[in-house]
Amino acid sequence: MNTLSPKKLLLTKWTAVQPSHKEKHFLVAKVIEPEIPESPLEWVELEAVFSKSRYRIAWRDLKNSDIWRQGWI
Repeated sequence: MNTLSPKKLLLTKWTAVQPSHKEKHFLVAKVIEPEIPESPLEWVELEAVFSKSRYRIAWRDLKNSDIWRQGWI
């Protein structure tokens, strides 16, 4: 399991363990702030380096080492 802080996610690099559509390398392009400021952070937006497609995922999914590896491998 990857250890990470939601406050330090912006512009971090990630590699998908099982790439699809030639999208393997991603960058956290945006940290989506909650509507209520006191609420915890839940979502980030990943941008695929190859296609520039963007995907919204729960930031905690990045902790799952079966799906994501930190850095570009």
